[in-house]
Amino acid sequence: MCGIMGVSGVPDAARVAYLGLYALQHRGQESAGIVAITPDGESRVKVGMGLVSETFGEAELEQLPGDVAVGHTRYSTTGSTVLANAQPCLVNYRIGSLCVAHNGNLTNAAEIKKTLVERGSIFTSSSDTEVLVHLIARSEVPDPELQIRSALARVEGAYSLVIGVGRTLYAVVDPRGFRPLVLGRLGTGVVAASETCALDLVGATFIRELKPGEFIRITDGVIEDLQPLRPKPVSRCVFELIYFARPDSDIFGMSVDRVRREAGRRLALEHPAPGADVVFSVPDSSNAMALGFSEASGIKLEHGLIRNHYVGRTFIHPTQSHRVAKVKIKFNPVRGIIEGKRVVVVDDSLVRGTTSRGLVQMIRAAGAREVHLRLASPPITGPCHYGIDTPTREELIAATHSLEEIREYLGVDTLGYLSLEGMVGAAGGGPFCHACFSGEYPTAVPDAVVQIQTSSPLTASRA
Repeated sequence: MCGIMGVSGVPDAARVAYLGLYALQHRGQESAGIVAITPDGESRVKVGMGLVSETFGEAELEQLPGDVAVGHTRYSTTGSTVLANAQPCLVNYRIGSLCVAHNGNLTNAAEIKKTLVERGSIFTSSSDTEVLVHLIARSEVPDPELQIRSALARVEGAYSLVIGVGRTLYAVVDPRGFRPLVLGRLGTGVVAASETCALDLVGATFIRELKPGEFIRITDGVIEDLQPLRPKPVSRCVFELIYFARPDSDIFGMSVDRVRREAGRRLALEHPAPGADVVFSVPDSSNAMALGFSEASGIKLEHGLIRNHYVGRTFIHPTQSHRVAKVKIKFNPVRGIIEGKRVVVVDDSLVRGTTSRGLVQMIRAAGAREVHLRLASPPITGPCHYGIDTPTREELIAATHSLEEIREYLGVDTLGYLSLEGMVGAAGGGPFCHACFSGEYPTAVPDAVVQIQTSSPLTASRA
């Protein structure tokens, strides 16, 4: 999962991309990057490890002039956490500069990469996005649009893309529409972003969200609709609405906040907690769910856990040891609310269980009489191959343990998951990809988990 930005026809475009990436920081915290393009077509890139604020300051932005920019903030699902995998990818090829910012995961990237390496391609990263760069650059057709189209015809999986060829930007969403991508108007220019919250921050007016398979060209702030990609059954990622997207965003034509609030209401009806004194969320992604649970159940809503906002999202931290450590400093219980009370704790999902177990221990230590955990999504029982970091069944507690075993492991008095029907219903019915919950994958899944390895010690410099 990543956050991407595209800016066209806006003075000081890199600063706009920088602000937009701030709004999309929740989508990735491993690296950040911006490519800026001047009116004469010169491209400059700055990428760095860590947060947007750690990569860009005034000095860095001064070195990125131009009215066209492409930005990216990364959370890796394919490729290791190293600077070589930071995006946007920028290279020079026969037409000029080519840059790619990708949100998603290509399920057949390893197979394509193997073929390309056998034919002489040299890769500088272990990211699946570089496969797209090679496919575009190696295409024998002369037109950039056809090069992109021919490259996309060879890949499978999830991709929302902003691609720069010279000063022209292309934006495209895979035919199943796994990941969101929206357009906004800023003055006479255009902004493309993963979520509407980025448009809000930069002051852009929402135009529309790209439909599954939609393919557009943006030149100097002018949008041109291109022929859509070959249609496939739509499979929007329901986990975007449950966890990843910001609650102040509208994606897939829906308010994220409204979906989460309705999920909380349905959760209260499916798994009530009679006799409970208070309900509170595990902030922040489940705040609206706890509100919905309170509304439907009549149980008083409180702020029982306070989040340290200077700590990132534990789920998307790349290593297990860091996830465990961050739980201890990310949340603190409010003893005056919890002590002596029967509490309902509402969370959006349960992946590995380590975070929730630590939270329950904190809540018990704060004096809770009873702890009832309610989860606003079904048990996650399978890996995601489309951009979420759940690569093996062994990491998923619900894939290897019964409901009672999970309850005992977490140390809660009762445990309740929202049903698949309840979750999908809260999100308007779909069509959605819910493979990580149901096992119903919308594409062919490789026998092995998709993982691109660095194929050669040979390296080449970035453009």
